[in-house]
Amino acid sequence: MKIQNKLKFSLPENKQLPMNTLFKIIIIFIITMSSTKLFAQDQSWKKLTTATYAGKQDDISFVDQDNGWYVNGFGKIYHTSNGGETWEKQLEQKGTFFRTIAFIDKNTGFAGTVGTDYFPNVTDSIPLYGTRDGGKTWKPVDYKGPYVKGLCAIDIVKEQYINHGKIDYKIHIYAVGRVGSPANMMVSHDGGATWTSNSMNNDCKMLFDIKMFDKNNGFVCAASDEDMEKSNALILKTSDGGKTWKKVYQSNRPFEGTWKASFPTKQVGYVTIQSYNPDPNVKQQRIAKTTDGGETWNEINLVEDAGAREFGIGFIDENHGFVGTMNSGYETKDGGTTWAKVNLGMACNKIRIYKDANGKIYGYAIGVDVLKFN
Repeated sequence: MKIQNKLKFSLPENKQLPMNTLFKIIIIFIITMSSTKLFAQDQSWKKLTTATYAGKQDDISFVDQDNGWYVNGFGKIYHTSNGGETWEKQLEQKGTFFRTIAFIDKNTGFAGTVGTDYFPNVTDSIPLYGTRDGGKTWKPVDYKGPYVKGLCAIDIVKEQYINHGKIDYKIHIYAVGRVGSPANMMVSHDGGATWTSNSMNNDCKMLFDIKMFDKNNGFVCAASDEDMEKSNALILKTSDGGKTWKKVYQSNRPFEGTWKASFPTKQVGYVTIQSYNPDPNVKQQRIAKTTDGGETWNEINLVEDAGAREFGIGFIDENHGFVGTMNSGYETKDGGTTWAKVNLGMACNKIRIYKDANGKIYGYAIGVDVLKFN
């Protein structure tokens, strides 16, 4: 099986409002509250004007508030230099299914493909492409190690150090995949100049996302089996840069895999759990949450809706975050205790929340639509 407020008012004593007047007040109140709620949602995420795409698009990456890129399964890469107001198509490569993209700066970036033998009409078996000119040209990335069938996520870590008396950064890049198996990882410790690969099939069978805090410590979202009917959702942790992994979470239900991760702090993290259970009576959607740096995880409820299969997740801080599902988006402001619907379009697969040098929060998300956080 493949993955795919309380209102209180009073009247003067012994006075009553006529029923039609009271009815009008109630109607006006409902309309006002509904409009306020919708307005709040519109202020949260704004749909951007982009090229039409029939299905779920998978990833988006920005290096500042203005400059960003997104990819889709038609082998297309788009770039904006004005915060998503307009987009330029930089690449269209038939037979390629781009699954993930990440940039170090305005010039250097990498785009991963899902590979062959999963989606129809995909012929490109090259897992990773790189650019050094802001996406104007893309070339296949060479690597040493086992063959990588496909990639689903890329994470970039900038390690600060003193270089001849000046602050500089070592760039570590981690890429993992894929959906449908096998499980592989690609790593670069020199900003993408050289790459190595290694198999993770002994630890899991599918890989969907990766979050690294530094060169050594991080997590992957995974699945325990390549057959979704037998699979449990899985989170693995590494403390040696991916050489070894330990299981820190595994669900006890079949038809599940984890999907995307968001760590607003090093201690607090959230991971979406995807359910492919065909039983319409299995409705509860869950999220895995940690408050101790990923050593232990608890499940929290998102919504009871069989049609709300989970995809992307992004948190602004420990309490305020968003989740994309197949049919809607959800927002929490209390760390996942309660959730309310928010317009993220359908199948919002990746939610990226950023903070600039001045502490200003901005964000972008992608699924069927491309959205900007206000």
